[in-house]
Amino acid sequence: MKLDRNSYGTVILVYALSAIALFILFRYVRIWWIDWPLLVGILWVCRWQTLFHMVPDRERNGSDSAVSSVSDGKVVFIGKAVEKEWLKKECTLISVYMDFWDYHANFWPVTGEVTYSMYHPGKHFLAFKPKASEENEHTCVSIRTASGQDVFFKQLAGGFARRIVCYAKKGLKVVAGAQCGIIKFGSRIDIYLPLTSEVKVAVGDILHAQESVIALLK
Repeated sequence: MKLDRNSYGTVILVYALSAIALFILFRYVRIWWIDWPLLVGILWVCRWQTLFHMVPDRERNGSDSAVSSVSDGKVVFIGKAVEKEWLKKECTLISVYMDFWDYHANFWPVTGEVTYSMYHPGKHFLAFKPKASEENEHTCVSIRTASGQDVFFKQLAGGFARRIVCYAKKGLKVVAGAQCGIIKFGSRIDIYLPLTSEVKVAVGDILHAQESVIALLK
């Protein structure tokens, strides 16, 4: 497991602010029943933020026909929906919500070639709200597999997310399970699959990026 390459600055800032806070506490406050609980809390925040921005090293179970989860998180929706931006047709939509305790690195869901990538600035509604899919800041990516199947996904910023990182660019060859970016703080992934796909998860399931296979392309 390693720290995300785009998160060094964030983690260093957290550690720097924590060091300043601890200096002020132990230099000027000097009340043990205030200093020591705050010390424990600050160290916990440092550890949490370090783990939050780590890239897990897991078994990669995706392929050009098996769709693995883009992110850690909980399945909050499965159903039919029209993808209006690129595919422009009805698909099977699977939405995965990430909370503060999940790793927030994202990974390619299938092996193939990027055919579309677009960043959209927007608002920051809570990621589990339905309108977040259209109105929140998000990045859209479509991948075409060797068999000609299209897999489209959105990285959606949430109420606290303030940065989306995505490595996609048109023509890029990608491998399922390799890192494709990161979303910082609470957020959501929407993935649009062909209607013929065999869905392997249910609402409420807890997913692990790279490992969890969410569907098989038919």
